[in-house]
Amino acid sequence: MTKTPLSTDVLVIGWGLSGLVAAAEALTAGRRVILIDQEPRTNLGGQAWWSFGGLFFIDSPEQRRLGIKDSLELATHDWFGNAGFDRPEDEWPRRWAEAYLQFAAGEKRAWLRERGVGFFPVVGWAERGGYGAIGPGNSVPRFHITWGTGPGVVAPFAAAVEQGEREGHLTVLPRHRVSELIVTDGVVTGARGDVLATSGARRGAESSREVIGGFEISAGATIVSSGGIGGNHDMVRAAWPSRLGTPPDHMLTGVPAYVDGSMQAVSEAAGARLINGDRMWHYVEGITNWDPVWPSHGIRILPGPSSLWLDATGKRLPVPLFPGFDTLGTLEHLRTTGHDHSWFVTSRSIVEKEFALSGSEQNPDLTGKDVGLLLTSRLAKGPTGPVQAFLDEGEDFIVESDLESLLEQMQQHPGGEALDIENVRREVVARDREMDNDFTKDAQIGMLRSMRSYRGDKLIRTAAPHRLQDPAAGPLIAVKLHVLTRKSLGGINTDLDGRALDAAGAAIPGLYAAGEASGFGGGGVHGYRALEGTFLGGCLFSGRQAGRAAAR
Repeated sequence: MTKTPLSTDVLVIGWGLSGLVAAAEALTAGRRVILIDQEPRTNLGGQAWWSFGGLFFIDSPEQRRLGIKDSLELATHDWFGNAGFDRPEDEWPRRWAEAYLQFAAGEKRAWLRERGVGFFPVVGWAERGGYGAIGPGNSVPRFHITWGTGPGVVAPFAAAVEQGEREGHLTVLPRHRVSELIVTDGVVTGARGDVLATSGARRGAESSREVIGGFEISAGATIVSSGGIGGNHDMVRAAWPSRLGTPPDHMLTGVPAYVDGSMQAVSEAAGARLINGDRMWHYVEGITNWDPVWPSHGIRILPGPSSLWLDATGKRLPVPLFPGFDTLGTLEHLRTTGHDHSWFVTSRSIVEKEFALSGSEQNPDLTGKDVGLLLTSRLAKGPTGPVQAFLDEGEDFIVESDLESLLEQMQQHPGGEALDIENVRREVVARDREMDNDFTKDAQIGMLRSMRSYRGDKLIRTAAPHRLQDPAAGPLIAVKLHVLTRKSLGGINTDLDGRALDAAGAAIPGLYAAGEASGFGGGGVHGYRALEGTFLGGCLFSGRQAGRAAAR
């Protein structure tokens, strides 16, 4: 087996967003860099490339223009109320949270603008909470969509890497899979592993694991930025916490298969401490992709607040588990039902206004920076093209002109045998009855009426309140929803320089971690829950910290 010995100042393992940022920072500091990944180069940018491009800012110009009063104090209150830090090992995650909040309220936006990153003017309101002022959730809208979505966030850092490559300061090595971090007298001095066969797989698609050789790279500093475990259902189930019930038998996959957690054991073998592995972030609004790229490929609906949400038996979800309010609270509740799916019952008017699909490829207007397409797709009558494709082709969508036909089709759908059809009918009729007055005892209806006082919601995210059975609202629609794997909230314990820590809390010389591999900072900067728009931001910040520190 051939081994190619190489050496560099900084070795970066994983070319997702955090890895690209770390490499760019090391280059800026004048260091030589080798960037490796187990996938073909078509995957440069990793999971971030597939993202919607949501970023969390505090008191941004976009917020102020929309009349949103935000502050570092309010965001800190929200973050720590959401995170629920309650473990001794949360010391560094707490520090990372404080530092990241300062970054999000300070230089983060200007730093990205300097690199040509722009933002959609309407700020979204994700994770709305609904439990009270000290409970989880965002008190104000903070979800800023990048103009260009995930590829737009990735682009400036990929360009910096490519420039470094042209200038001879950086080497990119695709198809290099690390099996061991080299430890010399207690110092991590590089990595070794397998060279995999060249693959022509398109971005996101599975590639072969045929080994054709070996490699060994010595480095002054090594940064692990290899992502989480969301593509490995076995690891997800093994880490699944009892507080979320039992893991689903059936899950969709919201990340490519290469997000496999393979560097966790490798890092641990080198002495790194892994913490908070039971903290995870999965969605419950997953739909089967009718045009999949990777196995069990699912897409998340980013829902507005109006759809009626029912469990697999047809029972309405309790307050405040409305669409878009509390991701993990909803997951925890649904895991008590004994079923792996739930349902939206909605109308075409709601789908037109409120159904956005997560992912760069599902948003060609924003990803392509196409203003004309944006105006016709977001503001004109009818669903966006990608949403319409799911209505036409998606196996989880049922469209019928009247309630009885819809109920019949839901019952005949796989999983529909669990439905109490009479109860579904009763819930729909009761909800519609509440629309007859401006007053209501239905908390969801009261909330959606209130939300339309925010200009951003009224413009693009919240449909005018109406009866689901109103003929003017178009046909009725039912959507079968699945659990969709996504993020690891725990990972390699690190200090604020991104240095990997051992079981005693001491920094391991030569070893750093960033991005999802480090729980987006510290081994779990989000605690138990995320405020959304904070995953890409965590990759940016932790990659920057680790890259700068490794280059010293």
